[in-house]
Amino acid sequence: MPEEQIEVCPVTETQNVIAGKWKIIILWHLRETRRFGELQRLVPGISKGILTSQLRELEKDQMIHRKVYQEVPPKVEYSLTEAGESFIPILESMGEWGKKYTKSKKGGERI
Repeated sequence: MPEEQIEVCPVTETQNVIAGKWKIIILWHLRETRRFGELQRLVPGISKGILTSQLRELEKDQMIHRKVYQEVPPKVEYSLTEAGESFIPILESMGEWGKKYTKSKKGGERI
């Protein structure tokens, strides 16, 4: 069967876009336009190479926009696209779930 005819599960499609240790955190921080150095400071533990790679993948998947300013030294800013912005409520829901999950683990409460 040709690749373009294979139907992908929507959850798998979502997972493919956000797969990677840092993508969710990067998307969260890009609620505001950021420069590369800012992102690197906001995501402690990420290497320059991995951040570059994750940003390129998010750009390829049309979740973020990369704007290059023609000046010296070069200035590059990253921001969310419409698709990226539409993902923020999902991240907020994940955060709420995480709070409840953490609380349930500590106190034995149910989610």
